[in-house]
Amino acid sequence: MPTIDLTTVGTVGATPAPAPTGTGTALVAAPRRIGLTLAELQHAAHLAGGAPLPFELAPPRDTDAMQARLGRSPATLDDQAYRSVVAALHDPAESLGRRGLVDPTGTRLDPGLAGAIGLLAAPRLALDVDVAMAGVQAKVWHRQDGAAVASLATADGLVFEVGWFGTDAWPAELARIAVLSEEVDLGRSAVPAYVDLPFELADAAAEAGSAGRGDLLPVLAARHTGRVHGADGPLADDVVVRILTALSGEARGRLRALVADVSGDAVDTVGVVSWSLLADGWRALRPHHADGVLRLEVRSVVPDDLAAVVAPVLGEAAR
Repeated sequence: MPTIDLTTVGTVGATPAPAPTGTGTALVAAPRRIGLTLAELQHAAHLAGGAPLPFELAPPRDTDAMQARLGRSPATLDDQAYRSVVAALHDPAESLGRRGLVDPTGTRLDPGLAGAIGLLAAPRLALDVDVAMAGVQAKVWHRQDGAAVASLATADGLVFEVGWFGTDAWPAELARIAVLSEEVDLGRSAVPAYVDLPFELADAAAEAGSAGRGDLLPVLAARHTGRVHGADGPLADDVVVRILTALSGEARGRLRALVADVSGDAVDTVGVVSWSLLADGWRALRPHHADGVLRLEVRSVVPDDLAAVVAPVLGEAAR
C-alpha cells in the first residue's frame, strides 16, 4: 500500500456526516459485506455527505535529484504503479449504479452502505487492527456505537471490504481478522503454551536477536534465574534460552489492535493488544505487573480468542 497512510484516524479533527436517518435496522441486521474499489469507496463517502474515511492518501513521491541521476527508487516506482492502477479504475458512479448501490439518480446510497459509512465517520469506539503474515499486511478498522458496528478492511489499498453488523456478531467478525493465511505452514514451537517472564528480559532478548547477538541470551537468562515461569513453575536457564531464541526466530507474523474512545474532540487511546505468530500459531503478549515488576505473559491463543482478549480493553474504553 504505497500511498495510504494506515496510521491516520480519519475521525480526528473532522466534522463527519451523521449516519443517514433510518439505517439503524440495516446496520444491526445479519452481517453484510461489500467489496469496493478505492474510487468507489471515496465516491460513496462523498454521497454520504462527505464523510471522512479512517485513512488518508499520502502525497505522491517526488523524484529527487539523486533519483534523476541514478534512477528511481523501488518505493517511488511502487507509488507510481499504484497511482496508475487507481487512475485506471472504472468510473465509480457508473460501477456503483450497475451494482445497485446507488439509486437511478446517482445521488442516494444503499441505506446499509450509507449507514456503515456514517458510522465509520462518527463512532463512539474505534478499534484499529494491523495484521501481517505470509508477506501480506492488512489493515482493519472497526467502528462501534450503540448496537451497531461498521468495518473497513484492505490488504493493498486498492480493494476494500466494507461491512456492517450488530454487536452480537462482533466476536465472530474479530475472529475473521486473525484467521491464518493458507500460505502459513504450522509446525511445532519451542515456546510452551504458557510462559511468564520479566519484561526487561524479553526486551533485552529481542534486541540481542535483532542485532544477531544470540550468544548473549545465556547471559541474559542467567541474570533472571528462577524468574521465568511456565505452567508448572520456574524454568531452567537452558529452557529459557531456547524460548528466548524461538520468540524471535520463529516469528512469522504479528497482530496489533489499538482501542480508542473517539467520541470527543480528541482521540483517547485506551489500550493495545499484541499477538505474535510463531511456528505453531498465535501467542498473545500481555504485559502486567507482579510484585512491582513489569512482566510479559506469553499465552497460546486461537482466532476465536481475539474477542475475549480485546473485550476488557473495549470495556474500559466504554466507561
